[in-house]
Amino acid sequence: MGLFKNIFSSEKKETLDKGLEKSKTSFFSKLSKAVAGKSKVDDEVLDELEEVLVSSDVGVKTTIKIIERIEGRVAKDKYLGTEELNQILREEIANLLSETNVGEAVDFEIPKGKKPYVLMVVGVNGVGKTTTIGKLAHQFKNKGLKVVLGAADTFRAAAIDQLQVWADRVDVPIVKQAMGSDPASVAFDTLQSGVNQDADVIIIDTAGRLHNKVNLMNELTKVKRVMQKVVEDAPHDVLLVLDGSTGQNAFEQAKQFTAATEVNSLAVTKLDGTAKGGVVIGISDQFQIPVKYIGVGEGIEDLQVFNKYEFVDSFFK
Repeated sequence: MGLFKNIFSSEKKETLDKGLEKSKTSFFSKLSKAVAGKSKVDDEVLDELEEVLVSSDVGVKTTIKIIERIEGRVAKDKYLGTEELNQILREEIANLLSETNVGEAVDFEIPKGKKPYVLMVVGVNGVGKTTTIGKLAHQFKNKGLKVVLGAADTFRAAAIDQLQVWADRVDVPIVKQAMGSDPASVAFDTLQSGVNQDADVIIIDTAGRLHNKVNLMNELTKVKRVMQKVVEDAPHDVLLVLDGSTGQNAFEQAKQFTAATEVNSLAVTKLDGTAKGGVVIGISDQFQIPVKYIGVGEGIEDLQVFNKYEFVDSFFK
């Protein structure tokens, strides 16, 4: 099928395959049980398949869309064998995701004419936000870009310390203040420092609290407003980091954050340690926001640009 042309290096593809191993094994063991002893895709098999997709964290709405597409295939081709189900699923999910009207990242690159490119990172504590920032800084630096980090999650000393560890590891400058400082003040200082250093990319970490939408909205709005005093159209991207291993909870977080602030892109982390990788399919479909990055391992290189075709190909291999 034309959609599945290999655009990843074999090494990256191997990491993706390995990162999705748990999700894949869980999905196919459920699918095998669902179609055991059945040769034809009929209503009973479709009911079972629906249950498999929902229990694999694809999400109810996306599952219904997939089932409807397969029903359409069954109606056209009166006899579809269960041995073809894997290929049909792969094709229909890829087609479904290709219809989402959002672009996707091709590589770790920044748009031309945006310098410094300001990236604000949001997400609740514990989702892998700081790690994602560190790995992004590493990837951008590898592209020859000058990166500056800003520690605007000032509510936890640990957040500032963790970002410092990553700044040291990747060898990029960091702007920080004492714990409890005004996050907007840190963001302002970071952008000024970035402009003075002729930085290409500025990445701002923000507080990971979801105490209530109003406070979160006010805080993030203030941070944005202060940034714009230095760089008129900042931030250029608000990246929401979600923990893939939390399954349906990741949907809930995405709902809350997209209601509280304008989110431009998503990163889904910790996919290697979970059987809930199907959540990426649901999130890609449900939120008209591109999943830009996925975390498929512990290593510094294991944050990958998300490509829906490569993802579906690895998931259904």
